[in-house]
Amino acid sequence: MSKKIALVTGGSRGLGSDMAISLAKKGLDVVITYHTNENAVKQVITEIENNGQKAIALQLDVTNIASFDTFVGSLKKALNANFGTDKIDYLINNGGFIHYSPLKDVNENLFDDLLNVHFKGPFFLTQQLLENMNDGGGIVNVSTGLARFSKPGFGTYAAMKGAVETLTKYQAKELGSRQIRVNVVAPGPIETDVMGGAVRDNKEMNAHLASETVLGRVGLPDDIGSVVAFLCTADAKWINGQRIEISGGMIL
Repeated sequence: MSKKIALVTGGSRGLGSDMAISLAKKGLDVVITYHTNENAVKQVITEIENNGQKAIALQLDVTNIASFDTFVGSLKKALNANFGTDKIDYLINNGGFIHYSPLKDVNENLFDDLLNVHFKGPFFLTQQLLENMNDGGGIVNVSTGLARFSKPGFGTYAAMKGAVETLTKYQAKELGSRQIRVNVVAPGPIETDVMGGAVRDNKEMNAHLASETVLGRVGLPDDIGSVVAFLCTADAKWINGQRIEISGGMIL
């Protein structure tokens, strides 16, 4: 029986790198996309290989819709060369960034950047990759706890993620005939280098966010990666069209 293959966008650092490593620990081979940080992705590949799985990396700018045809062609060639197939089983739409800006200060360029990376890019990348996905696999989209609770300054970012959450249900409905499950995970605040590492390095912010969380701390990348990996296994075979918040119980 051939191994399953997962593709993780934005897999060179932060949550994406932990998702990729967690998938390897579940026995999946992994394709990682990165935007510019080639050195970081090499470290992730090494760790995946240390867990006994294969991994390859491909460059992708998820905001450049026009490049997707070329990317899919490169992906098929790389899959054939390294795995003996041109198909993947799981797609994790993770790539993105968080930007703090009150609604009154958001200009059209920032709006479009957030739209492209968090909604338009994943929408059309998924569309392009459907022909290269095996039936019976799955898609995991990434949202945010901020789509449920509100914190001023993150409204534009959260609105794009709200669109992703609605899209997830429609994808699950339309892909059900192929037995492709589609779910969305919504992390709470996590200790990564996002926003300059603010949640990780700002002690006051960390403590405040921890105080709003039932389990008394902010999240770590492994808190997210392990859930994404679970969704890409047969153990999650009956979970479909669901929003799974991974926040330790924030603002309940």
